[in-house]
Amino acid sequence: MSIGTFTIRALDPLKDAELLHRWVTDPKAAFWMMQDAKLQDVEREYMRIAAHEHHHAFLGLHDGEPAFLMESYDPRYVELVGLYEPEPGDVGMHFLVAPTDRPIHGFTKAVITAVMDELFADPRTCRVVVEPDVGNKAVHALNEAVGFVPVREIDKPEKRALLSFCTREDFLAARGVAV
Repeated sequence: MSIGTFTIRALDPLKDAELLHRWVTDPKAAFWMMQDAKLQDVEREYMRIAAHEHHHAFLGLHDGEPAFLMESYDPRYVELVGLYEPEPGDVGMHFLVAPTDRPIHGFTKAVITAVMDELFADPRTCRVVVEPDVGNKAVHALNEAVGFVPVREIDKPEKRALLSFCTREDFLAARGVAV
């Protein structure tokens, strides 16, 4: 069964802020730590990301409709500075699936797969790095399903995180593609 078509576009911090505000303040987005954010807080955060040379935000569309948020970052300059030894070709990633009243079985795995496809479409990307909250067991399972290997727990200023890596080869193997 096909879940549909995914496309990804650059996020417009002002145009998309209202939509993002609904997503990041939803109870299911607790691990984004923006539960009490005001619309202006979301606008300000995504304006900051838009202006950052090493951090980028994208809106993911499912059959043309907004369905997820994706962020990529260079861990040498953002999020993980001093917390691990980055390698050439490392790209950090965050993603958030929009809350829905009508969940589609397999949708979140399809989203993370689309995100990883997008990141690995850049030939310079050798490894994707994630640092989800240690308590976010659902994301740990999704990450492992697309090839992430947990490395160790790290202490970030805002959380205890599980540092995990996924090489291009690990991602292809998880999808059953011969490497």
